Amino acid sequence: MRKRKHNPQEEERKAWSSEPAFVASMTAAAVGLGNLWRFPYIVGQHGGGAFVIAYLLALFIVVFPIMLLEVAAGRLAQGSTIATYRQVNRFGTYYGWFVVAITIAITSYYLVITGWTLGYTVDALRDNLRSFDSFRDGYNSLWYFLVVTALATVILIVGLRAIETLSKILMPLLLAVIVFIIFYASRTPGWEEAKTFFFQVDWGRLTDTSLWGFAFGQAFYTLAIGQGYLVTYGSYIPRKTHLPRACMIVAVTELCIALMAGWMIFPFVFGYGHSPDEGSQLAFVTLPQVFGEMRGGLWVGIMFFTLFFAAAFSSSLAGLKVIVAAVSEELKLPNRYAVLAVSVLMLLLGTASALSFTPLDWRIAGEPVLDFIDRVAGGNVIIISGILGAAFFCWLVPAKRIRDVLGTPHPWWHWRIYIVGRFLPVVVIVWLIVTRFLQTFV
Repeated sequence: MRKRKHNPQEEERKAWSSEPAFVASMTAAAVGLGNLWRFPYIVGQHGGGAFVIAYLLALFIVVFPIMLLEVAAGRLAQGSTIATYRQVNRFGTYYGWFVVAITIAITSYYLVITGWTLGYTVDALRDNLRSFDSFRDGYNSLWYFLVVTALATVILIVGLRAIETLSKILMPLLLAVIVFIIFYASRTPGWEEAKTFFFQVDWGRLTDTSLWGFAFGQAFYTLAIGQGYLVTYGSYIPRKTHLPRACMIVAVTELCIALMAGWMIFPFVFGYGHSPDEGSQLAFVTLPQVFGEMRGGLWVGIMFFTLFFAAAFSSSLAGLKVIVAAVSEELKLPNRYAVLAVSVLMLLLGTASALSFTPLDWRIAGEPVLDFIDRVAGGNVIIISGILGAAFFCWLVPAKRIRDVLGTPHPWWHWRIYIVGRFLPVVVIVWLIVTRFLQTFV
């Protein structure tokens, strides 16, 4: 990695106050939507227990080392996503912008879904939780998207500490509410069917290459790989942080909350006769019905959707932070103007996703715009981005430099990173060739 030029904007750069603060903030960056919203509906669409097995293997064998690498790269470079990759090689600028473009696409519809959580929070406070079909009858999806985008703009102008404070206070409360709902779900008729769905594995499905593709995509999504989140957040990490320990806490927490989200939702999905492959609106179709029938459901619904909104909002802020950091440092704009520019961009792009769940019903190739963008950007594209980024660092940055910023002298960590980063692209190419051969000739 080349010697980094001094950037005047680094004088304004603030670090997380401590390792626990980094862990709480990084967890909140992905837990809101990556797990509570996306994991259950992806599991529902792709095989239940077989998908969970593939997801767990992908997460810990391949994706976790890449997570370590991206956070270490951010800590080493102390810059935006683009600045980080540029220091490795001049062509890294193009890859950095590619990563930012993915984050722009994902964040544009994240803000729409965050708007849904805000809308349901307002409905819960008014004691008027509606079905999702009723919610989308008007233009609620658009109006709440606009409100959330405006609120995010204000928060980002206030600064980093607002994100940290929000994360540390609200995440434990959200976890407590989820545990309570799971306990309630365990006493419902759909609990046994949910257990079967999670634990009964159709081993034959593990030979399905598309299942593995979705499993890796969700694993990358869970830990925010290939989106610039980890590089950007890693650039704010305190110097004394033990990276493997901090990242393992984040990864295990993300995994647990994802699995808990499934256990929270699927007993009611089966109990109420809904289809597990409902799609991106699965949680919003199921949970209002749950709170409507639960004793004291009004108060539980208010708490859940309020905290769900807070977690989703943290996810959206994390994506916006990646984009703002890149725009600010690359275009030499003060933070305030960079935030405003990014907010305008989000309004332009996110409107299409918002309108796909209104009477206008905007679609691409027969599916809602939001679902289409999530399937493309949150699937193969994000996998490609993560693999390319890992290979980029592991082939061009000396192992010693990465080892120095891991915060641990144990060689096992950096050798694991380098084995995965260097040879994963080769394994993927061979895998694609073999599967294509089998599909053609067998």
